[in-house]
Amino acid sequence: MSESVHEFTDQNFESDVEKSELPVLIDFWATWCGPCKAIAPMIEEIAGEYEGKIKVGKVDVDKNQNTAMKFGVRSIPTLLVLKNGEVVNQIVGAVPKANITDVLDEVI
Repeated sequence: MSESVHEFTDQNFESDVEKSELPVLIDFWATWCGPCKAIAPMIEEIAGEYEGKIKVGKVDVDKNQNTAMKFGVRSIPTLLVLKNGEVVNQIVGAVPKANITDVLDEVI
């Protein structure tokens, strides 16, 4: 993971995501998930392009089941966009980068 992509865990989720001043893009993923690996480089690109405007991070659903359950994540990859601690958008599955950036552009 690059410096611009944060690792969110059950322990740091409240402080790093829910209390974030910036909107947050969260990638719920797992090491064994092929589509998750396929979109990982795109998430890195987005993190760089939106630095200072959007906080980007990943949640490993195997290691952080409480957070995944809290948001009802049933399939991965699931991308959630939170603003002021509230979910404002959700994307399920591997989608083109433009689908993600269009959603992000709506919240910044």
